Amino acid sequence: MGFGMWMLYLVLGAPALHTYMQYRQDCGLLSFAFMIFGFTAAMVYDYFHHHDQYELKKKWLFFSYLILAGIIYFLEFHQKGRVIDLHWLIRLL
Repeated sequence: MGFGMWMLYLVLGAPALHTYMQYRQDCGLLSFAFMIFGFTAAMVYDYFHHHDQYELKKKWLFFSYLILAGIIYFLEFHQKGRVIDLHWLIRLL
């Protein structure tokens, strides 16, 4: 799902789809969330079935999440006057 949302995010940047440009940021955030959920599910699987691999991965888990969030924020959302809108996420909770 995360990779699919990332592909949709890239497609929504095309000039032919400029009418759907307002959904591009949402696709990027959902892509990030789904990729984190997928990696976390893999971590849970490794915890129960491959504990040695889990111990190695958990050392880098938090660090990799921060790096990924920073890259996405600075490459895509760090434009002057543009703020990430998370009100739709708050309404879901």
